[in-house]
Amino acid sequence: MKAISKQAQNSRSRSKPQDPDWDGIPSTFRSGGLLPPHWDGLFGPLRNGTVDDLVVIAQMGQSLDGRIATPTGHSHYINGAAGRAHLHRLRALVDAIVVGVATVVADDPQLTVRLVHGPCPARVVLDPSGRAAADARVFATDGARRLIVTAATGRAPLPAGVEIVNLPLTDGRFAPAAILNAIAERGFRRILVEGGPATISGFLAASCLDRLHILVAPIILGAGPAGLALAPITRIDEALRPAVRIHRIAEEVLFDCDFSARRVPVFRTKGPAREA
Repeated sequence: MKAISKQAQNSRSRSKPQDPDWDGIPSTFRSGGLLPPHWDGLFGPLRNGTVDDLVVIAQMGQSLDGRIATPTGHSHYINGAAGRAHLHRLRALVDAIVVGVATVVADDPQLTVRLVHGPCPARVVLDPSGRAAADARVFATDGARRLIVTAATGRAPLPAGVEIVNLPLTDGRFAPAAILNAIAERGFRRILVEGGPATISGFLAASCLDRLHILVAPIILGAGPAGLALAPITRIDEALRPAVRIHRIAEEVLFDCDFSARRVPVFRTKGPAREA
């Protein structure tokens, strides 16, 4: 019965809000057509890779004091309706979403495009030891491709059609560059790393992000997990200083951080490899 209810839920999700300013943007974006200036400023950089054939973006929402949840893990919702719509617009423009298994276990997300018009991307779950439940909503049959990246053997069966990608572990984790290469080999070029914070931090630390969208909501939580956790530095001049574009989204502020200058090459289908 649970699987049936999920199919019904996904069917309902295909009835999406109408927004004349946005509704034609996903098709225009993918065809290479001219975008209105306000959308081009936000999403134009995602059209083509500058390092290789991929564009890799991560997105996170956080409070003014850099928290992504309360100490109890409650996070619904730090960002308001406009901020959540921005995330769904990103989903509508990419080929695949990547999430870690901790996000799947904790939140059971759908990872579909529901709040705006646009196609649903493939869903990729990073699950080293086979923790994801077969009835998790990311594996629901709704027309989108579903992949699980794992090092586990002999795990419980997954729903029909879920593609299994086997990768080795390094110190208990998948190498972000290996993840991107495996995804790219399966035909995906625009990739959204959506969570959780450990996954996004790992991609950033490995120089495997072109851009990072940090959407800051005007609230202060005072305590709780931070959005990013990187190796400690001893001097301010060791800090990452990306080029940043700032956008206002309703009452929230979006920092569009450009890390493409430091992203390592991962995948190229044509022509000579470029220098990092």
